Amino acid sequence: MKHPKISQTLKIGFLSFKAQPEHAGIDYYGHGILLGDSIVMDPSTGEVVLKVNLDSYLSEVYGFLFKTAD
Repeated sequence: MKHPKISQTLKIGFLSFKAQPEHAGIDYYGHGILLGDSIVMDPSTGEVVLKVNLDSYLSEVYGFLFKTAD
């Protein structure tokens, strides 16, 4: 039995690195930052965080609590 991905690779070769999005680094959590991603820079530590991870970063590093108003 042949695996379709192996057959495809043998037929056309590996994907070109140029076809992949360009990386601009790694954030505090180890997630890749792609060109065009929204990031936040912490001036007191120099850390870079993807904006989607900002709530988690503020909670973990600075102890911020996020709640819904009653």
